[in-house]
Amino acid sequence: MLHLHGHGGTVQIDGVKYDWELLSEPQLSSSEGWRGMRVALRQRDMPREAVLEFPTPKRLLKGLPKGRSHINDAIALRGVRAALSAGWDPTSRGKPIVFMVDANGD
Repeated sequence: MLHLHGHGGTVQIDGVKYDWELLSEPQLSSSEGWRGMRVALRQRDMPREAVLEFPTPKRLLKGLPKGRSHINDAIALRGVRAALSAGWDPTSRGKPIVFMVDANGD
């Protein structure tokens, strides 16, 4: 479910609105190492959420400071299209589906 406290927005594809929200910045996990930024997607009034997981920025892998994550409507729009083409059905029920995308959301 989308949380209403983070950075987010709304994009539209073929007249259908999709809400997106930044779930987490890149972070270091003790069990998995670095994980990239994660963004939640949901079609308006539909039950199933998708989560986009971006690659870890190279600067973090090199030990440099984290900096700010860059996510905007254009990247979210490409992410929605990528999730839909990969089989995300926002009208179905169930747990959120995680999709790995590149830095541009493709």
